[in-house]
Formats: sequence, C-alpha cells, structure tokens
Amino acid sequence: MRAKLFSPYWLPVWFFGGTILIGAFILHLDASHPGGSLSFVDALFTATSAMCVTGLAVVDTGSYFSTFGLDVLLVLIQLGGLGIMTFTTLIIHLLGKHVSLNDRIAVGQSLLRDPSFSLPKFLARVVLWTFFFEGAGAAALWAMDPVGFAPYSAIFHSISAFCNAGFSLYSDSLTHWAGHGGVNSVFMILITVGGLGFYVLIDCASYFRKLTVRLVRKRQAMPKLSWHSSVVLSTSLFLVVVGAVVFYFAEGAAGNAPADFSEHLWTALFQSVTCRTAGFNTVDIGNMANVSLVFMMLLMLIGGSPGSCAGGIKTTTFRALCGFVWAQFRGREQVQLGRFALTQGALNKVISLTTMTFILVAVGTMVLTALESGDSSYLMAREEFILNMFETVSAFGTVGLSTGLTPLLDDVEKVTVIILMFVGRLGPVWLLSALQSWQTERRYKVPTSNLPFG
Repeated sequence: MRAKLFSPYWLPVWFFGGTILIGAFILHLDASHPGGSLSFVDALFTATSAMCVTGLAVVDTGSYFSTFGLDVLLVLIQLGGLGIMTFTTLIIHLLGKHVSLNDRIAVGQSLLRDPSFSLPKFLARVVLWTFFFEGAGAAALWAMDPVGFAPYSAIFHSISAFCNAGFSLYSDSLTHWAGHGGVNSVFMILITVGGLGFYVLIDCASYFRKLTVRLVRKRQAMPKLSWHSSVVLSTSLFLVVVGAVVFYFAEGAAGNAPADFSEHLWTALFQSVTCRTAGFNTVDIGNMANVSLVFMMLLMLIGGSPGSCAGGIKTTTFRALCGFVWAQFRGREQVQLGRFALTQGALNKVISLTTMTFILVAVGTMVLTALESGDSSYLMAREEFILNMFETVSAFGTVGLSTGLTPLLDDVEKVTVIILMFVGRLGPVWLLSALQSWQTERRYKVPTSNLPFG
C-alpha cells in the first residue's frame, strides 16, 4: 500500500498538494499582505488558484498583496504552469541522479502523447521555450504601454498569460485595453501558445525549420505536422472562430456590444480565446448575456490541449467525442480523426474522462447551490444556479473567469472550489490512473446480456 501511494501516478498529487500548502502558509504571513489580514482559508484558496493556474481570487490581487506576496504568486503560477513534476524531474537530471523507467514513462504520459522521448532534451526545451515566450510577451506589453504595463506589471501579466493563470494586477482585469489591438494580440498569442502544449510547439518549430530548408534547397520532401499536432491546431482554430462568432452576435443581440465595431470584434475574439482556461477578460463577465455564459462554459469545459498549461477535458478529447458521434450517425465502427482512427482503449478513456468531468461539475454545482443562502424566489434561484454552475466550470477547467461570485463565497464554498481547482488541474485522467494502480485484475468474466436503451 505504501509503495502504491508513492508510485509515479501519485507523486504529482503529493507535489502539487505540498507546494500549495507551503504557498498558503507563506501567503498567510503578514509580509505577504501588510495592509490587511488574510484568513488561512483565503490563503489556501489563493495558493491553490495560483498553483492550479486558475485565476479565481477572493481579494483584489494587485492592491491587497505586497511585492513579496506577488512574487510568491508568480512562483506558484510558474511552477503550476510548467508542472511540478517537470521541474522536479529536471532538477533530478541536473543533479545527475537516475530517473527510473516508470518515472520516465509517467512524465511522458502527462506531457506527451508518446512516452518514448529524450527526457533531458525535452525538459530543457520546455524551460527555454517558456522563458522565451514570457520574456518576449513582457517586452511587447511594456513597449505598447509603458505606463499601464511597467516592467514588473509586464512580467507578471506575461507569465500569467502564458501559464493561462488569469491573475491580473488590475481589479477590472484588462477592460481598460478592450479596444487596444496590440495588447489584445499579445495576450491572445501568449494564451494560445501556452494552451497548445509543449509537444505541439516543438513539433511546429521542427515543421517550420524543415519547411525553410525545403524552400531553400527545393528538393526536400514537403514536411508534415504530426497527427497529434494537426488535430490540436485544427480543433483549436475551430473553437476560437466559432466562439468569437457566437459572442459577437449574442452580445450584439443583447445590447451589450461596444459602439465601436473594432472594439466589439476584439472583445468577442478575446473572450473566445480567454475561455481556453486563461481567465483574463476585457468585458464585465457578470453583464454578459446568458447565451454567452452558457457557451463560455462549454469552451471552459473543453479547455486547452494535452501537455499544456491549460485545463479542461482538452481539445483532443472534444474532437474524439465529435468523431464518435459522427461515426455513430454514419454507422462506422472506427472513429477516424484525420488520417488515423482511434483505438478502443483511447475511446474508453475519452468516455471515462468526459463522464467523470460531468459528474464532478454536477456535484460541484449542486453543492454550491445547496450552500447558497440568497433570495429564494424562482427567478433569483435560476440566476444563482447559472452563476454557481459558471463558477464550478471555471474552477474545474482552471479558467478563472467569474461573474463576481468568488469574493462572496463562504469558507465551505471556498473549500469546494479549492477541491474543484485541484482536481481540475491534475485532471481526472491522473486520478483514474492513480486509482487503477490500486485495482486488481479480475480473472473471470460474468455472462453478458442486453438491455433496452433510448
């Protein structure tokens, strides 16, 4: 039993949990918030939100915490974005210690679709790419608005954007730059790159390098992206475009659209991108139409891509579900995505992951609704249910968008959201894999039969 608790599948649970507790104790110190007091539950909530790169906040981040407290948040965000196991394994390699095959495979399954890879080289690339994009993003933000994004603010927001954390030093997030094309573009690029996954980034870099060689020599074969990368990129583009179109027309029909056409377009596009577990916003989420909120919840549940800083069930899972439904309509036995079909084992994981996600979201929503002590009128109860579901989905998807409910939660509700953020960051697949390590194989089968369905 003790060996199973410290198996490679359970190590991320202990590392994430331990780092969150350390961060909570530090944030609870007066040095982190000299202007006021912060209860331990609020400190734990903030540390979990930062480590799980969620962005939900019970206090105003920029004005409440000291520079020391903000530095602690940045460290937690960076550790959570890259993954505590990535950092730990990199340190082990730098110290020249041996990493077992099981640990190597476990890291590979959490970061890549293929566990056979060069771990030291991969981890070095991950760190270099991360610092490169965060540094470039900070420089771009400072150059575009040196006042709004002073050096520290630019670095903080760049790290928060790339890690899809959503923490902002401004109480209204990025609403001040709602119509600023340059600032919007920088944030959207950082969010998108951080949500694609390190495997896709490395694969794209290799693709463009080979493409450049082909253009120069003109005799090389045309390079191709891997199946994984092509599925991720096409699905991500589809979701961003569809989301922008829905938000553009839904907010326009509700009368919430800005008078300026370009600002309306930028806000619709930005909200579509930020729903991919980023957590920044350029409009007041609480004033958005219900249609927009429902579609935002769908995008938040899907999230980013495997091996990225983002949460959610991931774009590949969503694409597999769509492929499964389409195959059922056409009477096909195989679920084909592009040039390959999924195995039955992969489909079983997709169905298990989706089912567990909906169960967790449903339970979280019911708990928050049951603990709600507001107006009991019918219309108010319906409104509270939507807000509670939005908060639950945002926490589980590690998004960080909120309609304004987070600061109003009591301690029990905060603990509920903390659990949702923790499970959402590790991912139901990690928990399923950990539980599978405890299971024993059944050496017999029971008779089969059929039931009427539908």
